[in-house]
Amino acid sequence: MESINILHLAYPLGLSIAVIGSGFGLGKAVSAAMEAMGRQPEAAGKIQTAMIIGCAFIEALTIYALISVFLVGTKGWKPAEEAAPAQHGKAVIQQMSETELAALQCGDFRL
Repeated sequence: MESINILHLAYPLGLSIAVIGSGFGLGKAVSAAMEAMGRQPEAAGKIQTAMIIGCAFIEALTIYALISVFLVGTKGWKPAEEAAPAQHGKAVIQQMSETELAALQCGDFRL
C-alpha cells in the first residue's frame, strides 16, 4: 500500500480517536461538576465557570485535530523532494506589471 493511501486512512482515524476521547473527557468533566454542585450548591457558580473553561480546552483539542485533517486532506501530502519549490510564487509576482500588482487584492489588503 502506498504512503498516500495510508495517510488518507490514518488522518480520519486519528480524528475519530480524538473525537471519542474528547467525548469521554467532556462527559467525565461535566459529571464531576454536577456531582460537586450537588454536594455544595453554594459553590455552583465557581464550579460551573471552571467546568466551562475546562470543556473549552478539551473541545479545542478536537477542533485542532479537525483542522489538521482538513489542511492535510485538501493540500495532500508530498515528500519534500516532490513538492513544488516555494520560489514559484515569488517568480510569478516578480513578472507581474505594476497595474496587475495594484489590482491584486485579498480582502482589504492590497499588494
